[in-house]
Amino acid sequence: MPKIVVIGAGVAGVSTAYALLRAGYSVTVVERQRYAAMETSFANGGQLSASNAEVWNHWSTLLKGIKWMVKRDAPFLMNPKPTWHKYSWLAEFISNITNYRENTVATTKLAIAARKFMFEIADQEKIDFDHVRRGILHVYWDKNGFEHATAVNHLLVEGGLDRRPVTVKEMKTIEPTLHGNFYGGFYTPSDSTGDIHKYTTGLAKACENLGARFLYDATVNRIERRGGFQLVYTTTEAGREPQVIEADAIVVCAASGSRDLATMLGDRVNIYPVKGYSITVHLDDEVSQQAAPWVSLLDDRAKIVTSRLGSGRFRVAGTAEINGLNWDIRDDRVKPLVDWTRMLFPGVGTKRVVPWAGLRPMMPNMLPKVGKGRLPGVFYNTGHGHLGWTLSAATAAMLVDILAQEIPLETRLSA
Repeated sequence: MPKIVVIGAGVAGVSTAYALLRAGYSVTVVERQRYAAMETSFANGGQLSASNAEVWNHWSTLLKGIKWMVKRDAPFLMNPKPTWHKYSWLAEFISNITNYRENTVATTKLAIAARKFMFEIADQEKIDFDHVRRGILHVYWDKNGFEHATAVNHLLVEGGLDRRPVTVKEMKTIEPTLHGNFYGGFYTPSDSTGDIHKYTTGLAKACENLGARFLYDATVNRIERRGGFQLVYTTTEAGREPQVIEADAIVVCAASGSRDLATMLGDRVNIYPVKGYSITVHLDDEVSQQAAPWVSLLDDRAKIVTSRLGSGRFRVAGTAEINGLNWDIRDDRVKPLVDWTRMLFPGVGTKRVVPWAGLRPMMPNMLPKVGKGRLPGVFYNTGHGHLGWTLSAATAAMLVDILAQEIPLETRLSA
């Protein structure tokens, strides 16, 4: 049986491991953190959102970025300090503006396909992840924002999504707790929300039950090719010498760390870490529980999304920050999330709020990198950007189909 090493135990890596195990492969997952789902898959916005499939490669994104560059609490912020990685990524991002329409439609189709895979997996493995199937409501404050959303909606509908415009009155019917002087909205009843950390750790446990081996606290430092592959890794255990694990194939699912791993393997995977923030509002009293929404929201003006995680938690997430590999949690980036919560849901108490920041692994064209590397036996399932959880089940299935063509179950690369 071919031995496959998956690097990364976020939602993409664990989903890939699960799909490989179901296909009959032997799988080892190598993760630099102590547990699965401790980085970008820890506390994201919680949306499973085909309705958020619009890629960011649009001139309006650049214009807003320039306008907001000097505003520290802006929804989109870029550190102008020059680095080759940052500006090469931005150049490729701009070059993909011409593919905006095609890539938005393609992402929508992929997101819709991913639902079937994910819901089947969750049912099969009995994973409880605070799943709420009440749709996603996009809110717009002015005519310009609503008109742009209308243009985007044509692309989403072309991709097969049921997303329809709603009046302010209908918005209040869909989510009665919502406050605000809105112009209009769009509603996608088939979208849903949940806790990505619960889902990913539940799926990791399912992988272990299927025979997967997980190596935690393990950082890959070198990869050598001698027939098969030898991955040299170090652990956090004091005095422990570097360890080696052998593999017939490698699947890189290491989010923002994928770029450096790809370099070791002779590939260029130009992923850039785009930081996002979230707050988890603990609904400690009945008033807050009644005042918090159950329908998920997306405020395009503020670049904020929400999800209800059971009766006692409310997740508010958003913003985009281009500032390299930086995990700092800044008060001036968290405060707008708290202020937004107070403005739209004034009955929700914000006395106990837990902030978090994670790095979205984004390719310049906003599409995940799924496929083969330059060397035989090297594969990638990474770079999912702001839709990692939404797309992960589908890209994992795609990756297994690609890998199986090169590495049938009855063969070994090292044989």
